[in-house]
Amino acid sequence: MSKDQSLPRGTLLGFDFGQRRIGVATGEIDPATAAPLATVACHQNTPDWAAIDKLIAEWRPVRLLVGLPHRADGTEGSMAPQCREFATALGRRSGIAVELVDESLSSRSAAAELREHRRSGRMQRRVRRGDTDRIAARLIVETWLANRTSCQ
Repeated sequence: MSKDQSLPRGTLLGFDFGQRRIGVATGEIDPATAAPLATVACHQNTPDWAAIDKLIAEWRPVRLLVGLPHRADGTEGSMAPQCREFATALGRRSGIAVELVDESLSSRSAAAELREHRRSGRMQRRVRRGDTDRIAARLIVETWLANRTSCQ
Protein backbone atom coordinates (compact mmCIF):
# COMPACT_ATOMS: atom_id res chain seq x y z
CA MET A 1 0.00 0.00 0.00
CA SER A 2 1.35 3.41 -0.82
CA LYS A 3 1.74 6.07 1.85
CA ASP A 4 -1.23 8.15 0.65
CA GLN A 5 -1.84 10.78 3.33
CA SER A 6 -5.61 10.79 2.67
CA LEU A 7 -5.93 7.40 4.36
CA PRO A 8 -6.02 7.31 8.13
CA ARG A 9 -3.23 5.41 9.87
CA GLY A 10 -3.91 3.04 12.71
CA THR A 11 -6.44 0.51 13.89
CA LEU A 12 -9.85 -0.28 12.46
CA LEU A 13 -12.78 -2.00 14.13
CA GLY A 14 -15.26 -3.77 11.88
CA PHE A 15 -18.78 -4.80 12.87
CA ASP A 16 -21.07 -7.45 11.40
CA PHE A 17 -24.40 -6.32 12.83
CA GLY A 18 -27.09 -8.84 13.66
CA GLN A 19 -30.20 -8.77 15.81
CA ARG A 20 -28.82 -11.40 18.20
CA ARG A 21 -25.06 -10.95 17.90
CA ILE A 22 -22.57 -8.47 16.49
CA GLY A 23 -19.28 -9.83 15.21
CA VAL A 24 -16.29 -7.57 15.75
CA ALA A 25 -12.92 -7.67 14.03
CA THR A 26 -9.83 -5.55 14.24
CA GLY A 27 -7.65 -4.42 11.39
CA GLU A 28 -4.56 -2.40 10.71
CA ILE A 29 -4.32 -0.06 7.76
CA ASP A 30 -0.55 -0.30 7.25
CA PRO A 31 0.27 -3.11 6.87
CA ALA A 32 -3.21 -4.13 5.76
CA THR A 33 -4.25 -6.92 8.13
CA ALA A 34 -7.48 -8.09 9.77
CA ALA A 35 -8.38 -10.57 12.49
CA PRO A 36 -11.57 -11.69 14.21
CA LEU A 37 -11.86 -10.17 17.68
CA ALA A 38 -15.11 -10.69 19.60
CA THR A 39 -18.81 -11.29 19.53
CA VAL A 40 -21.09 -8.83 21.29
CA ALA A 41 -24.58 -9.86 22.35
CA CYS A 42 -27.76 -8.00 21.54
CA HIS A 43 -30.60 -8.07 24.04
CA GLN A 44 -34.08 -7.43 22.65
CA ASN A 45 -32.51 -6.01 19.45
CA THR A 46 -30.34 -3.61 21.50
CA PRO A 47 -26.55 -3.93 21.26
CA ASP A 48 -24.55 -4.36 24.46
CA TRP A 49 -23.21 -0.82 24.22
CA ALA A 50 -21.04 -1.23 27.33
CA ALA A 51 -19.15 -4.09 25.64
CA ILE A 52 -18.80 -2.11 22.40
CA ASP A 53 -17.64 1.00 24.28
CA LYS A 54 -15.04 -1.14 26.09
CA LEU A 55 -13.68 -2.51 22.79
CA ILE A 56 -13.46 0.98 21.33
CA ALA A 57 -11.66 2.29 24.45
CA GLU A 58 -9.24 -0.65 24.40
CA TRP A 59 -8.41 -0.60 20.66
CA ARG A 60 -8.71 3.19 20.04
CA PRO A 61 -9.59 2.81 16.34
CA VAL A 62 -9.22 5.59 13.80
CA ARG A 63 -12.19 4.31 11.78
CA LEU A 64 -15.21 2.09 12.43
CA LEU A 65 -16.63 -0.12 9.68
CA VAL A 66 -20.14 -1.53 9.61
CA GLY A 67 -21.26 -4.14 7.11
CA LEU A 68 -24.22 -3.18 4.93
CA PRO A 69 -26.00 -6.17 3.39
CA HIS A 70 -26.84 -6.17 -0.30
CA ARG A 71 -28.82 -8.60 -2.40
CA ALA A 72 -27.44 -10.25 -5.53
CA ASP A 73 -29.13 -7.58 -7.68
CA GLY A 74 -27.23 -4.83 -5.84
CA THR A 75 -30.16 -3.49 -3.82
CA GLU A 76 -29.86 -3.22 -0.06
CA GLY A 77 -30.88 -6.24 1.99
CA SER A 78 -33.69 -6.33 4.53
CA MET A 79 -31.30 -5.70 7.46
CA ALA A 80 -29.84 -2.55 5.86
CA PRO A 81 -32.01 -0.07 7.81
CA GLN A 82 -30.99 -1.65 11.14
CA CYS A 83 -27.33 -1.66 10.05
CA ARG A 84 -27.54 2.01 9.13
CA GLU A 85 -29.21 2.80 12.46
CA PHE A 86 -26.46 0.90 14.31
CA ALA A 87 -23.75 2.73 12.33
CA THR A 88 -25.31 6.11 13.14
CA ALA A 89 -25.55 5.29 16.85
CA LEU A 90 -21.99 3.92 16.84
CA GLY A 91 -20.62 7.12 15.33
CA ARG A 92 -22.64 9.33 17.65
CA ARG A 93 -21.53 7.40 20.76
CA SER A 94 -17.85 7.11 19.82
CA GLY A 95 -17.18 10.33 17.94
CA ILE A 96 -15.24 8.22 15.41
CA ALA A 97 -15.89 8.21 11.66
CA VAL A 98 -18.02 5.25 10.56
CA GLU A 99 -18.06 3.83 7.05
CA LEU A 100 -20.58 1.39 5.65
CA VAL A 101 -19.00 -1.50 3.76
CA ASP A 102 -20.76 -3.80 1.30
CA GLU A 103 -20.92 -7.12 3.09
CA SER A 104 -22.55 -9.15 0.36
CA LEU A 105 -22.32 -12.81 1.31
CA SER A 106 -19.86 -12.21 4.18
CA SER A 107 -21.80 -14.49 6.54
CA ARG A 108 -21.99 -17.24 3.93
CA SER A 109 -18.29 -16.86 3.16
CA ALA A 110 -17.49 -16.97 6.87
CA ALA A 111 -19.54 -20.16 7.35
CA ALA A 112 -17.80 -21.77 4.36
CA GLU A 113 -14.40 -20.79 5.75
CA LEU A 114 -15.24 -22.35 9.13
CA ARG A 115 -16.46 -25.55 7.45
CA GLU A 116 -13.18 -25.76 5.54
CA HIS A 117 -11.17 -25.22 8.74
CA ARG A 118 -13.07 -28.08 10.40
CA ARG A 119 -12.75 -30.35 7.36
CA SER A 120 -9.01 -29.76 7.03
CA GLY A 121 -8.34 -30.21 10.74
CA ARG A 122 -7.13 -26.62 11.28
CA MET A 123 -10.04 -26.19 13.71
CA GLN A 124 -10.37 -29.02 16.20
CA ARG A 125 -13.35 -27.79 18.21
CA ARG A 126 -16.94 -27.46 17.10
CA VAL A 127 -18.04 -24.19 15.56
CA ARG A 128 -19.56 -22.02 18.29
CA ARG A 129 -22.17 -19.32 18.14
CA GLY A 130 -20.38 -16.14 17.28
CA ASP A 131 -17.56 -17.74 15.27
CA THR A 132 -19.31 -16.92 12.01
CA ASP A 133 -20.05 -13.36 13.18
CA ARG A 134 -16.38 -12.65 14.04
CA ILE A 135 -15.16 -14.09 10.73
CA ALA A 136 -17.80 -12.09 8.82
CA ALA A 137 -16.57 -8.94 10.60
CA ARG A 138 -13.00 -9.80 9.55
CA LEU A 139 -14.20 -10.15 5.95
CA ILE A 140 -15.82 -6.69 6.19
CA VAL A 141 -12.50 -5.19 7.32
CA GLU A 142 -10.64 -7.06 4.56
CA THR A 143 -13.13 -5.75 1.98
CA TRP A 144 -12.55 -2.16 3.14
CA LEU A 145 -8.78 -2.64 3.10
CA ALA A 146 -8.86 -4.23 -0.37
CA ASN A 147 -10.97 -1.38 -1.74
CA ARG A 148 -8.55 1.19 -0.32
CA THR A 149 -5.50 -0.66 -1.65
CA SER A 150 -6.97 -1.01 -5.15
CA CYS A 151 -7.68 2.75 -5.26
CA GLN A 152 -4.00 3.58 -4.77
